[in-house]
Amino acid sequence: MEPEEIAARVWPGRRVELEVLGGGITNRNFEVTVDGERYVLRIGGKDTELLGIDRTAEHAASRAAAGLGIGPEVVAFVEPEGYLVTRYVEGRVGDVDVQRVGVLLRRLHDGPGLPARFDSFRVVEVYRDTALARGVAVPAAYGRARATAGLIERRRAAVAPRPCHNDLLDANFISDGDRIWIVDWEYAGMGDPFFDLGNFAVNHELDDDGERALLAAYGSEDRGALVLMRFMSDFREAMWGVVQQGISELEFDFGAYADEHFERLERTAADSRFRAALH
Repeated sequence: MEPEEIAARVWPGRRVELEVLGGGITNRNFEVTVDGERYVLRIGGKDTELLGIDRTAEHAASRAAAGLGIGPEVVAFVEPEGYLVTRYVEGRVGDVDVQRVGVLLRRLHDGPGLPARFDSFRVVEVYRDTALARGVAVPAAYGRARATAGLIERRRAAVAPRPCHNDLLDANFISDGDRIWIVDWEYAGMGDPFFDLGNFAVNHELDDDGERALLAAYGSEDRGALVLMRFMSDFREAMWGVVQQGISELEFDFGAYADEHFERLERTAADSRFRAALH
């Protein structure tokens, strides 16, 4: 469905201005202006349920994040398609302060439960099966990474699931000067809170001092858990790139994206800190 048609369902009879927002490699996003008020309309990509995305669960997570003051206000949810409308946030994309992010993640992880479950160990297996079913060759690096993931899973088996974002890429942070907003809650669910911490650390290439600052603001000293989940973050991201080769219609080199994350997780696995945390 075209964005003009969706906007007419949300704001019937109103004058609407639409502008494409760039940056995404899964969905289509539009800035919508209605009577001087600005919103963001998100239209989910093709077959995104094969990526583990449940639009109803995303809506619930977005509302929970807004209630915690972490995410933008949710304005509308168009059913049954699952199109999401949120308040537009003016600010700088990717401008993050590590300590402030640590505080936000603690607030999220201590917040209300979410309807979806996110288990990175199962996600990579599902992505593998989906890729094979779609005729995509799974790299040999998967087998090595899965063996290491099995060891990490045993170390993290007793962790109680907490509400998590699970996709803390640079583009999902907006700073308006006074506060940091986290957007894009489509992978949010109950899971290992250290997946969020590892995900943020690896995606923002935090060094030792950065990791210490993040954990101090979060209220933890468990650097071992963080470095283990840095590995799992890249494993999930690599397999996301693999499965997207059989799903996405966007012009993007998902194969190179997968290779980049497999290479990075192998560098993590070779690090002495990782080996110490694992054994």
